[in-house]
This record gives sequence, C-alpha cells and structure tokens, in this order.
Amino acid sequence: MTGTVPKGYKQTEVGVIPEEWVVAELGTTCTQVTTGKLDVNAMTPNGQYNFYTCARDYYQIDTYAFDTEALLVSGNGANVGYIHYYKGKFNAYQRTYVLSGFVDSIKYVQHYMGRNLSERIRVEVNAGNTPYITRGTLTEMKIALPPTKAEQEAIAEALSDVDALIASLDKLIAKKRDLKQAAMQELLTGKKRLPGFSGEWEVKRLGDCLISRPDYGINAPAVPFSDRLPAYIRITDISEDSRFSPEKLVSVRAANAGNYYLGDGDLVFARTGASVGKSYLYNPLDGRLVFAGFLIRVRPDPAILIPAFLAAYATTDAYWNWVRLMSMRSGQPGINGNEYAQLPISLPSIPEQTAIAAVLSDMDAGIAAVERKRDKTRALKQGMMQELLTGKTRLV
Repeated sequence: MTGTVPKGYKQTEVGVIPEEWVVAELGTTCTQVTTGKLDVNAMTPNGQYNFYTCARDYYQIDTYAFDTEALLVSGNGANVGYIHYYKGKFNAYQRTYVLSGFVDSIKYVQHYMGRNLSERIRVEVNAGNTPYITRGTLTEMKIALPPTKAEQEAIAEALSDVDALIASLDKLIAKKRDLKQAAMQELLTGKKRLPGFSGEWEVKRLGDCLISRPDYGINAPAVPFSDRLPAYIRITDISEDSRFSPEKLVSVRAANAGNYYLGDGDLVFARTGASVGKSYLYNPLDGRLVFAGFLIRVRPDPAILIPAFLAAYATTDAYWNWVRLMSMRSGQPGINGNEYAQLPISLPSIPEQTAIAAVLSDMDAGIAAVERKRDKTRALKQGMMQELLTGKTRLV
C-alpha cells in the first residue's frame, strides 16, 4: 500500500479508482450535446410524444425533434441538473440539454452523473435570479469509467434494479395514501359507518369542543438548534401531510417560552399566507416544541372531540372548502382564532370517533412501514453507488 491508496488502485482527480479504470470528460464519451429548440409552453395535452422541460415531470407534444437514446438534463430553474433517460422520439425545451451518441454505457453515465452532478453544479452553478448551467459544466465533467462496457452495464443494471424497487415502493405509498384519503372522505363525513355504530351525528362549532379559546404562538426569533432549548415549529416546518418536517431544526430562546409548549392532544393551524389551513397534531416523538406566532393552537376537550379525529378532519375536502371560503371572505389568505372557533364539524359519539381514528391510525402505520422500507432502500442505493461507481466493489 502506498500512503492511503490500496494496492491495485490509483489516486485521480475524481478520487481513488482501480488502476485499469480511466477518467474521461463527459464530452468524450457523449458525442452529441445539444439543447431543444422550443418554448416551455409548446406542450400539447394528450400529445403523441414526450416533451422534456426543466421540470421533474415530462409533458406531451404533437411533434418530435429527436429520435434517439438520450439523457436529458434540466439546464435551469429549481430542478437544474435533474436527469431524464429516454429512448425513442421526443422533443425538448430550449434550456434542456440533450446528450446522445454515447460511446460508453449510457445507463452507467446516468448513474454516475446522478451521484456527482449536483456537487459540480453546487460549485459551478451560475446563480443569478434563475440558476442555470452551461454546456461546459456538462461536457467538461470528469467521469470514472470501468475499462469494459460489460462492467459498466453490470454496475448500471445493479443500480437500476434498486431504482425499480424504490419506484415500486413509491407507487405503493401513493396507492396507500389514496386509499386512506378515500377512507377519510367516507368515514369522517358519515357516508360510511363502521360496524356496530348507528345514530345521527351532531354538528358543532370547533370553539364549543375546546378546553380553552384558540391561542396564538410566541413572537420570537429562531436561534440555532440546541438540545438544551425547545425546538421551534413554524408554518414552514409543517409538511403537506401534516407532519413536523423542518428542513433544518431551529430552537427558540425566550423567557416566556414555557407558555407555548405543545402538549398531548394539542393541534396548531396555520393562520396566514399561502399555507393557511395547514395543521399539525402534536406528536411527543417530535420532542419539546414551542409554536410560533403565525400558528394558532387549539386544545380539544376529549369528552367531546378526539384530537386525532379533528386532525383527520382537517385533511378532508369539507375542511379545505371551508378554509377557502373563509379566506375569500377576508379578502386575503388568513383565518384568525375567532374564525377557527366557528369551524363546523359533524361529530359522532366519542366511541365512534375513537374507532374511526384507530382505523386511520392503522392506515398511517401501514404507510409509515412502507416509507421506512423505501428510505432504507434509498440509503442502500447510496452505499451501492459509493462502492460500485468508485470501483471499491467489482461486479466482473
């Protein structure tokens, strides 16, 4: 062994790779690099051909400009550097790079770019108002290549198999979420009753189902996260599926922070902006949380309203229709505490509320189990890429 480089390996500008591997610029393994010619609005609903823009999804169009096997790289915007693979007839936006005519395995190159292009973009991206990459960012990108196409394709196949598993898990998660959403629309409105329950539901105002009046969060700045301080929950920290999912944990330091701790059964609702109506039911597993000023806390009386039932109701069409109506009345996106107290909810008995919440909780647990499997598979793929795309593990 010489230094930290194992025998049979060499140090290169892309890291340590096997001695027989080579480092090449993308422009030498990909003989054609061009862009589409069309405006982003050229798409046609139900068109015959795929139309690739700088979005993660592709669209349809009635004409094609390419008939080849290619990698399509988003050249600007929020998804700059995102890579599509396609073989056949297609068209492309003028800021979408079309890479074709590959000397080496196109699938291997796709996986290699998928792992390394984001870092190259981070270093070299031209930010400005709209992030974009230049042709040179792609063509001058260095790629570590196994010596034979057979080895390249073996690596690509192994990684593609994992991608296929991840895609199948994503589809299963989406299906389970759709089933849960359908179940909620039926169970939370009384359209479908669980076995053993009957009788009329009673419509109540939310304010009549609470232990105390809705109250507003603390007005204090966020500080860097510390395990000696409570975490801070703000509107932006609540996901679309009502989870505490901050991009980056932060804390709050204030003498009166203790007045704003969330407890078991507490829910918070977003009261302003584009996220008005978004909600979160406190989960003790999320740790100590202090809620911010643009959130409103409600504390259901469990003798009248089960918190989990209210949390589920806050995802239904009936709830969101009410949110839109209230926002329109005020002339701007916003619902205050008094207005939230007027929210009408159709309530069954406490035993039926509990049974409905249990059914939905079981569905959530099923979704979470598949999500955990998907996340573990993603982590596995990251480890596989680290091994296979650097030659630490050889398949042939």
